[in-house]
Amino acid sequence: MPQDPFEWIGAQADARRRAGLARTLRPRPERSAVLDLASNDYLGLARHPEVVQGAAEAARLWGAGATGSRLVTGSTALHAELEDELAAFCGFEAALVLSSGYAANLAAVTALNGAGGLLVSDAGNHASLIDGCRLSRAATVVTPHRDTTAVRKALEGHDGPAVVVTDAVFSVDGDAAPLAELAALAGAHGAALLVDDAHGLGVLGDGGRGALDAAGLAGGAGTVATVTLSKSLGSQGGAVLGPARVIEHLVNTARTFIFDTGLAPAAAGGALSALRLLGREPGRAVRAREVATGLHRRLTASGLTAVRPDACVVSVRAPSAEDAVRWAQDCRAAGIQAGCFRPPSVPDGISRLRLTARADLTDRQVEEAVEVVVATAPTGARMPSADRPSGAAEAGLGRADRS
Repeated sequence: MPQDPFEWIGAQADARRRAGLARTLRPRPERSAVLDLASNDYLGLARHPEVVQGAAEAARLWGAGATGSRLVTGSTALHAELEDELAAFCGFEAALVLSSGYAANLAAVTALNGAGGLLVSDAGNHASLIDGCRLSRAATVVTPHRDTTAVRKALEGHDGPAVVVTDAVFSVDGDAAPLAELAALAGAHGAALLVDDAHGLGVLGDGGRGALDAAGLAGGAGTVATVTLSKSLGSQGGAVLGPARVIEHLVNTARTFIFDTGLAPAAAGGALSALRLLGREPGRAVRAREVATGLHRRLTASGLTAVRPDACVVSVRAPSAEDAVRWAQDCRAAGIQAGCFRPPSVPDGISRLRLTARADLTDRQVEEAVEVVVATAPTGARMPSADRPSGAAEAGLGRADRS
Protein backbone atom coordinates (compact mmCIF):
# COMPACT_ATOMS: atom_id res chain seq x y z
CA MET A 1 0.00 0.00 0.00
CA PRO A 2 1.39 3.46 -0.91
CA GLN A 3 2.65 5.51 2.03
CA ASP A 4 0.52 8.46 3.14
CA PRO A 5 2.44 11.52 1.85
CA PHE A 6 1.02 13.67 4.66
CA GLU A 7 1.66 11.34 7.56
CA TRP A 8 4.32 13.70 8.85
CA ILE A 9 1.68 16.43 9.27
CA GLY A 10 -0.21 14.32 11.80
CA ALA A 11 2.96 13.72 13.78
CA GLN A 12 3.66 17.44 13.92
CA ALA A 13 0.07 18.16 14.96
CA ASP A 14 0.31 15.64 17.78
CA ALA A 15 3.56 17.21 18.97
CA ARG A 16 1.98 20.68 18.97
CA ARG A 17 -1.00 19.48 20.99
CA ARG A 18 1.23 17.76 23.55
CA ALA A 19 3.25 20.95 23.94
CA GLY A 20 0.13 23.09 24.28
CA LEU A 21 1.02 25.03 21.11
CA ALA A 22 -1.86 24.10 18.80
CA ARG A 23 -3.65 27.07 17.23
CA THR A 24 -7.36 27.28 16.42
CA LEU A 25 -9.49 29.77 14.54
CA ARG A 26 -12.24 31.52 16.48
CA PRO A 27 -14.59 33.64 14.33
CA ARG A 28 -15.11 37.13 15.74
CA PRO A 29 -18.77 37.95 16.39
CA GLU A 30 -20.42 40.93 14.70
CA ARG A 31 -20.89 42.55 18.08
CA SER A 32 -19.35 41.36 21.31
CA ALA A 33 -19.72 42.17 24.97
CA VAL A 34 -16.08 41.21 25.46
CA LEU A 35 -13.73 44.19 25.86
CA ASP A 36 -11.10 44.02 23.12
CA LEU A 37 -7.49 44.39 24.21
CA ALA A 38 -6.13 41.99 21.60
CA SER A 39 -6.68 43.70 18.24
CA ASN A 40 -4.40 46.25 16.59
CA ASP A 41 -7.20 48.80 16.17
CA TYR A 42 -5.14 51.31 18.14
CA LEU A 43 -7.26 54.38 17.38
CA GLY A 44 -10.62 52.61 17.48
CA LEU A 45 -11.33 53.47 13.84
CA ALA A 46 -12.26 50.08 12.36
CA ARG A 47 -15.93 50.70 13.16
CA HIS A 48 -15.88 54.49 13.03
CA PRO A 49 -18.83 55.71 10.91
CA GLU A 50 -16.63 57.87 8.68
CA VAL A 51 -14.23 55.02 7.99
CA VAL A 52 -17.02 52.54 7.28
CA GLN A 53 -18.72 55.10 5.04
CA GLY A 54 -15.49 55.71 3.14
CA ALA A 55 -15.13 51.98 2.51
CA ALA A 56 -18.76 51.61 1.43
CA GLU A 57 -18.64 54.56 -0.96
CA ALA A 58 -15.44 53.28 -2.55
CA ALA A 59 -17.00 49.84 -3.09
CA ARG A 60 -20.09 51.36 -4.67
CA LEU A 61 -18.00 53.53 -6.99
CA TRP A 62 -15.18 51.16 -7.93
CA GLY A 63 -16.61 47.71 -7.21
CA ALA A 64 -15.90 45.03 -4.62
CA GLY A 65 -12.48 44.06 -5.99
CA ALA A 66 -9.51 45.72 -7.65
CA THR A 67 -10.06 43.39 -10.69
CA GLY A 68 -6.35 42.94 -11.39
CA SER A 69 -2.80 43.84 -10.50
CA ARG A 70 -1.97 47.51 -10.02
CA LEU A 71 -0.08 47.53 -13.34
CA VAL A 72 -3.06 46.19 -15.30
CA THR A 73 -6.50 47.23 -14.02
CA GLY A 74 -6.02 47.35 -10.25
CA SER A 75 -5.04 51.02 -9.90
CA THR A 76 -7.73 53.64 -9.42
CA ALA A 77 -7.72 57.36 -8.75
CA LEU A 78 -8.51 56.40 -5.15
CA HIS A 79 -5.27 54.43 -4.82
CA ALA A 80 -3.27 57.39 -6.13
CA GLU A 81 -5.08 59.76 -3.76
CA LEU A 82 -4.31 57.52 -0.80
CA GLU A 83 -0.63 57.27 -1.80
CA ASP A 84 -0.28 61.04 -2.15
CA GLU A 85 -1.94 61.82 1.17
CA LEU A 86 -0.17 59.05 3.06
CA ALA A 87 3.24 60.18 1.82
CA ALA A 88 2.48 63.82 2.69
CA PHE A 89 1.16 62.92 6.15
CA CYS A 90 4.21 60.82 7.04
CA GLY A 91 6.70 63.27 5.53
CA PHE A 92 7.95 61.23 2.57
CA GLU A 93 8.28 62.06 -1.10
CA ALA A 94 6.19 59.19 -2.43
CA ALA A 95 4.27 56.07 -1.45
CA LEU A 96 3.18 52.78 -3.00
CA VAL A 97 0.11 50.92 -1.72
CA LEU A 98 0.07 47.11 -1.71
CA SER A 99 -2.46 44.49 -0.69
CA SER A 100 -1.05 43.96 2.82
CA GLY A 101 1.65 45.09 5.19
CA TYR A 102 3.28 41.69 4.74
CA ALA A 103 3.44 42.23 0.96
CA ALA A 104 4.85 45.72 1.50
CA ASN A 105 7.69 44.38 3.63
CA LEU A 106 8.50 41.61 1.17
CA ALA A 107 8.51 44.17 -1.64
CA ALA A 108 10.81 46.60 0.13
CA VAL A 109 13.34 44.09 1.46
CA THR A 110 13.68 42.06 -1.74
CA ALA A 111 13.87 45.05 -4.08
CA LEU A 112 16.27 47.26 -2.13
CA ASN A 113 19.48 45.28 -2.44
CA GLY A 114 21.60 44.53 -5.45
CA ALA A 115 24.38 42.16 -6.38
CA GLY A 116 26.69 41.69 -3.44
CA GLY A 117 24.12 43.32 -1.19
CA LEU A 118 24.00 43.03 2.59
CA LEU A 119 20.95 43.06 4.86
CA VAL A 120 21.47 43.73 8.58
CA SER A 121 18.33 42.56 10.37
CA ASP A 122 17.33 42.83 14.05
CA ALA A 123 16.65 39.47 15.73
CA GLY A 124 13.28 40.78 16.95
CA ASN A 125 11.98 41.76 13.51
CA HIS A 126 8.54 40.75 12.29
CA ALA A 127 8.19 37.53 10.29
CA SER A 128 7.51 39.49 7.09
CA LEU A 129 10.90 41.20 7.32
CA ILE A 130 12.57 37.88 8.09
CA ASP A 131 10.90 36.27 5.08
CA GLY A 132 11.92 39.23 2.92
CA CYS A 133 15.55 38.71 3.92
CA ARG A 134 15.31 35.01 3.06
CA LEU A 135 13.68 35.66 -0.31
CA SER A 136 16.14 38.40 -1.25
CA ARG A 137 19.04 35.95 -1.49
CA ALA A 138 21.28 38.73 -0.19
CA ALA A 139 23.83 38.07 2.51
CA THR A 140 21.98 38.60 5.79
CA VAL A 141 23.44 39.28 9.21
CA VAL A 142 20.96 38.91 12.07
CA THR A 143 22.05 41.12 14.96
CA PRO A 144 21.00 40.77 18.61
CA HIS A 145 17.91 42.75 19.53
CA ARG A 146 18.50 46.53 19.54
CA ASP A 147 22.28 46.02 19.50
CA THR A 148 23.76 48.96 17.60
CA THR A 149 27.33 47.78 18.21
CA ALA A 150 26.55 44.57 16.34
CA VAL A 151 25.00 46.60 13.50
CA ARG A 152 28.15 48.70 13.21
CA LYS A 153 30.36 45.61 13.09
CA ALA A 154 28.17 44.05 10.39
CA LEU A 155 28.45 47.16 8.22
CA GLU A 156 32.19 47.70 8.63
CA GLY A 157 34.24 46.53 5.71
CA HIS A 158 31.28 45.82 3.44
CA ASP A 159 31.65 47.16 -0.09
CA GLY A 160 28.33 47.37 -1.94
CA PRO A 161 24.65 47.97 -1.30
CA ALA A 162 23.60 47.52 2.31
CA VAL A 163 20.31 47.95 4.13
CA VAL A 164 19.71 48.09 7.88
CA VAL A 165 16.31 46.48 8.48
CA THR A 166 14.28 46.99 11.64
CA ASP A 167 10.84 47.31 13.12
CA ALA A 168 10.16 50.76 14.55
CA VAL A 169 8.16 49.24 17.40
CA PHE A 170 8.60 45.51 17.92
CA SER A 171 5.36 43.57 17.93
CA VAL A 172 6.14 41.12 20.74
CA ASP A 173 7.17 43.45 23.58
CA GLY A 174 6.20 46.83 22.16
CA ASP A 175 9.69 48.27 22.62
CA ALA A 176 11.11 50.77 20.14
CA ALA A 177 14.19 50.49 17.94
CA PRO A 178 17.05 52.99 18.45
CA LEU A 179 16.23 54.67 15.14
CA ALA A 180 18.47 57.72 15.51
CA GLU A 181 21.52 55.55 16.22
CA LEU A 182 20.68 53.16 13.39
CA ALA A 183 20.25 56.04 10.94
CA ALA A 184 23.61 57.47 11.95
CA LEU A 185 25.32 54.10 11.50
CA ALA A 186 23.64 53.52 8.14
CA GLY A 187 24.62 56.98 6.91
CA ALA A 188 28.21 56.60 8.04
CA HIS A 189 28.58 53.37 6.06
CA GLY A 190 26.60 54.36 2.95
CA ALA A 191 23.74 52.04 3.82
CA ALA A 192 20.00 52.54 3.58
CA LEU A 193 17.66 52.30 6.56
CA LEU A 194 14.42 50.34 6.11
CA VAL A 195 11.93 50.70 8.97
CA ASP A 196 8.67 48.82 9.41
CA ASP A 197 6.48 51.42 11.14
CA ALA A 198 3.38 49.24 11.41
CA HIS A 199 3.00 49.89 15.15
CA GLY A 200 4.15 53.52 15.05
CA LEU A 201 1.85 55.05 12.45
CA GLY A 202 -1.11 56.66 14.16
CA VAL A 203 0.51 56.43 17.60
CA LEU A 204 3.97 58.04 17.57
CA GLY A 205 5.22 61.32 16.14
CA ASP A 206 3.42 64.62 15.67
CA GLY A 207 -0.29 63.77 15.48
CA GLY A 208 0.47 60.10 14.83
CA ARG A 209 2.79 60.62 11.86
CA GLY A 210 4.91 57.69 12.95
CA ALA A 211 8.14 56.71 14.63
CA LEU A 212 10.32 58.17 11.88
CA ASP A 213 8.64 61.54 12.31
CA ALA A 214 9.24 61.27 16.06
CA ALA A 215 12.93 60.54 15.44
CA GLY A 216 13.30 63.36 12.90
CA LEU A 217 14.11 60.90 10.12
CA ALA A 218 11.02 61.09 7.90
CA GLY A 219 11.83 61.88 4.30
CA GLY A 220 15.55 61.21 4.60
CA ALA A 221 17.31 60.42 1.33
CA GLY A 222 18.48 57.05 2.61
CA THR A 223 15.36 56.14 4.57
CA VAL A 224 12.46 53.93 3.51
CA ALA A 225 9.45 53.06 5.67
CA THR A 226 6.73 50.47 5.41
CA VAL A 227 3.36 50.81 7.11
CA THR A 228 0.19 48.82 7.40
CA LEU A 229 -3.29 50.24 6.88
CA SER A 230 -4.82 47.57 9.11
CA LYS A 231 -3.75 48.82 12.54
CA SER A 232 -4.21 52.49 13.44
CA LEU A 233 -6.11 53.18 10.22
CA GLY A 234 -8.55 50.35 10.88
CA SER A 235 -8.63 49.10 7.29
CA GLN A 236 -6.52 46.67 5.24
CA GLY A 237 -3.39 46.86 3.12
CA GLY A 238 0.15 48.16 3.35
CA ALA A 239 2.41 50.77 1.82
CA VAL A 240 6.06 51.58 1.20
CA LEU A 241 7.15 55.22 1.73
CA GLY A 242 10.37 56.76 0.52
CA PRO A 243 12.15 58.79 -2.16
CA ALA A 244 10.32 58.91 -5.50
CA ARG A 245 13.08 57.00 -7.29
CA VAL A 246 12.81 54.18 -4.74
CA ILE A 247 9.05 53.93 -5.23
CA GLU A 248 9.50 53.90 -9.03
CA HIS A 249 12.05 51.13 -8.60
CA LEU A 250 9.54 49.08 -6.60
CA VAL A 251 6.87 49.53 -9.28
CA ASN A 252 9.26 47.96 -11.75
CA THR A 253 10.88 45.26 -9.62
CA ALA A 254 8.85 44.29 -6.52
CA ARG A 255 7.22 40.93 -7.20
CA THR A 256 4.57 41.28 -4.48
CA PHE A 257 3.44 44.45 -6.22
CA ILE A 258 3.75 43.38 -9.86
CA PHE A 259 2.15 39.95 -9.56
CA ASP A 260 -0.45 40.55 -6.86
CA THR A 261 -4.01 41.81 -7.24
CA GLY A 262 -4.28 45.43 -6.13
CA LEU A 263 -5.76 46.52 -2.82
CA ALA A 264 -9.57 46.35 -2.87
CA PRO A 265 -11.14 49.81 -3.35
CA ALA A 266 -13.14 49.50 -0.13
CA ALA A 267 -9.93 49.04 1.87
CA ALA A 268 -8.31 52.01 0.15
CA GLY A 269 -11.39 54.16 0.79
CA GLY A 270 -11.56 53.16 4.44
CA ALA A 271 -7.85 53.85 4.98
CA LEU A 272 -8.08 57.25 3.30
CA SER A 273 -11.05 58.24 5.46
CA ALA A 274 -9.18 57.12 8.59
CA LEU A 275 -6.06 59.05 7.58
CA ARG A 276 -8.09 62.23 7.11
CA LEU A 277 -9.85 61.70 10.41
CA LEU A 278 -6.51 61.30 12.19
CA GLY A 279 -5.32 64.52 10.58
CA ARG A 280 -8.31 66.34 12.09
CA GLU A 281 -8.10 64.60 15.47
CA PRO A 282 -4.41 64.25 16.40
CA GLY A 283 -5.38 63.79 20.04
CA ARG A 284 -6.24 60.17 19.26
CA ALA A 285 -2.52 59.35 19.08
CA VAL A 286 -1.91 60.99 22.45
CA ARG A 287 -4.82 59.12 24.05
CA ALA A 288 -3.61 55.76 22.72
CA ARG A 289 -0.24 56.29 24.37
CA GLU A 290 -1.91 57.39 27.62
CA VAL A 291 -3.97 54.20 27.72
CA ALA A 292 -0.87 52.06 27.16
CA THR A 293 1.01 53.86 29.94
CA GLY A 294 -1.95 53.45 32.27
CA LEU A 295 -2.17 49.72 31.60
CA HIS A 296 1.52 49.25 32.29
CA ARG A 297 1.47 51.32 35.48
CA ARG A 298 -1.46 49.43 36.97
CA LEU A 299 -0.20 45.99 35.95
CA THR A 300 3.27 46.45 37.39
CA ALA A 301 1.86 47.97 40.57
CA SER A 302 -0.15 44.76 40.94
CA GLY A 303 2.99 42.68 40.82
CA LEU A 304 2.97 41.49 37.22
CA THR A 305 6.05 41.73 35.00
CA ALA A 306 5.18 44.01 32.10
CA VAL A 307 7.42 45.77 29.59
CA ARG A 308 7.06 49.53 29.53
CA PRO A 309 5.34 50.31 26.21
CA ASP A 310 6.93 52.63 23.69
CA ALA A 311 3.67 52.66 21.70
CA CYS A 312 0.48 50.63 22.23
CA VAL A 313 1.67 47.07 22.89
CA VAL A 314 1.84 46.04 26.57
CA SER A 315 3.55 42.68 27.07
CA VAL A 316 2.97 40.75 30.32
CA ARG A 317 5.18 37.78 31.09
CA ALA A 318 3.61 34.35 31.67
CA PRO A 319 5.34 31.46 33.47
CA SER A 320 4.86 29.03 30.55
CA ALA A 321 3.13 28.55 27.20
CA GLU A 322 0.37 26.54 28.85
CA ASP A 323 -0.11 29.26 31.47
CA ALA A 324 -0.28 31.94 28.78
CA VAL A 325 -2.98 30.06 26.85
CA ARG A 326 -5.01 29.39 29.99
CA TRP A 327 -4.56 32.99 31.15
CA ALA A 328 -5.91 34.36 27.88
CA GLN A 329 -8.84 31.92 28.04
CA ASP A 330 -9.65 32.93 31.62
CA CYS A 331 -9.50 36.61 30.67
CA ARG A 332 -11.95 36.01 27.84
CA ALA A 333 -14.33 34.13 30.12
CA ALA A 334 -14.23 37.16 32.43
CA GLY A 335 -14.98 39.59 29.59
CA ILE A 336 -11.53 40.68 28.39
CA GLN A 337 -10.04 39.67 25.04
CA ALA A 338 -6.24 39.47 25.41
CA GLY A 339 -3.60 38.27 22.99
CA CYS A 340 -1.38 35.29 23.69
CA PHE A 341 2.16 35.11 22.31
CA ARG A 342 4.10 31.85 22.73
CA PRO A 343 6.65 29.77 20.82
CA PRO A 344 7.29 29.68 17.94
CA SER A 345 5.88 33.21 17.52
CA VAL A 346 8.29 34.69 20.08
CA PRO A 347 12.00 34.70 19.19
CA ASP A 348 13.18 34.37 22.80
CA GLY A 349 10.90 31.43 23.65
CA ILE A 350 9.18 33.34 26.48
CA SER A 351 5.37 33.26 26.53
CA ARG A 352 3.38 36.42 27.13
CA LEU A 353 -0.04 37.86 27.52
CA ARG A 354 -0.13 40.68 24.99
CA LEU A 355 -2.46 43.61 25.57
CA THR A 356 -3.00 46.41 23.08
CA ALA A 357 -4.13 49.88 24.06
CA ARG A 358 -6.84 51.71 22.15
CA ALA A 359 -7.57 55.41 22.05
CA ASP A 360 -11.30 54.82 22.53
CA LEU A 361 -10.94 52.96 25.85
CA THR A 362 -12.20 54.82 28.91
CA ASP A 363 -10.27 55.01 32.18
CA ARG A 364 -12.89 52.75 33.76
CA GLN A 365 -12.45 50.15 31.00
CA VAL A 366 -8.69 50.20 31.57
CA GLU A 367 -9.25 49.62 35.28
CA GLU A 368 -11.66 46.76 34.58
CA ALA A 369 -9.19 45.14 32.19
CA VAL A 370 -6.37 45.30 34.74
CA GLU A 371 -8.63 43.87 37.44
CA VAL A 372 -9.42 40.86 35.23
CA VAL A 373 -5.81 40.29 34.13
CA VAL A 374 -4.56 40.45 37.70
CA ALA A 375 -7.36 38.27 39.10
CA THR A 376 -6.77 35.54 36.50
CA ALA A 377 -2.95 35.62 36.63
CA PRO A 378 -1.44 32.13 36.99
CA THR A 379 0.78 31.13 39.87
CA GLY A 380 4.29 32.40 39.23
CA ALA A 381 3.24 35.42 37.16
CA ARG A 382 3.62 37.92 40.01
CA MET A 383 6.98 39.20 41.16
CA PRO A 384 7.76 39.27 44.92
CA SER A 385 6.43 42.37 46.71
CA ALA A 386 9.95 43.54 47.52
CA ASP A 387 10.83 43.61 43.82
CA ARG A 388 7.77 45.51 42.64
CA PRO A 389 8.44 48.97 41.21
CA SER A 390 6.75 52.01 42.70
CA GLY A 391 6.87 55.76 42.27
CA ALA A 392 10.06 57.05 40.69
CA ALA A 393 11.45 53.53 40.37
CA GLU A 394 8.52 52.48 38.21
CA ALA A 395 9.00 55.48 35.93
CA GLY A 396 12.50 54.23 35.21
CA LEU A 397 11.40 50.84 33.95
CA GLY A 398 12.48 50.22 30.41
CA ARG A 399 14.56 47.73 28.57
CA ALA A 400 15.86 46.29 31.84
CA ASP A 401 12.40 44.90 32.54
CA ARG A 402 12.06 43.16 29.17
CA SER A 403 10.25 39.86 29.61
